[in-house]
Amino acid sequence: MNFKTTDLCDDFSNEIQVIGSEFISYGNKKSFSGPISTVKVFEDNVLVKQSLETIPSGNVLVVDGGGSRRCALLGDRLGEIAQDRGLAGVIINGCARDTSELSKLEIGIFALGSNPLKSQKAGKGEQDVAVQFLGAEWNPGYFVYADEDGVIVSKRKLVD
Repeated sequence: MNFKTTDLCDDFSNEIQVIGSEFISYGNKKSFSGPISTVKVFEDNVLVKQSLETIPSGNVLVVDGGGSRRCALLGDRLGEIAQDRGLAGVIINGCARDTSELSKLEIGIFALGSNPLKSQKAGKGEQDVAVQFLGAEWNPGYFVYADEDGVIVSKRKLVD
């Protein structure tokens, strides 16, 4: 799928939500898109791993980590699961770690920053729920388009 978020903004400005350059790209794929699957956690990545192991290939896992920068919610092992399962990408309202290894994976990974500390493993949180962060509403089944210029969220598929 070939797209530029700038072109999508020009063509569909009345029906999209736009998130600017708040994210840092850590995966090797700098442009990715797909249907949204969600998980809402706080400093605990058990449900992140479960979601990566179960959501459909081609989806983008959107992780609402509450914006916490005190630990990472995704590292090289979880990144490899996402890549091996054929996910389009992962967007994290929180941090990633093992960034050197993540940069070699053929998947899109956006996060607010990095932190070497691993997360807790209590299994608390919610899956497949609407989440809101950075001024956007991320609903399961909506579509996300991400590249070096930013991220857009749409209720429908915009590009074939």
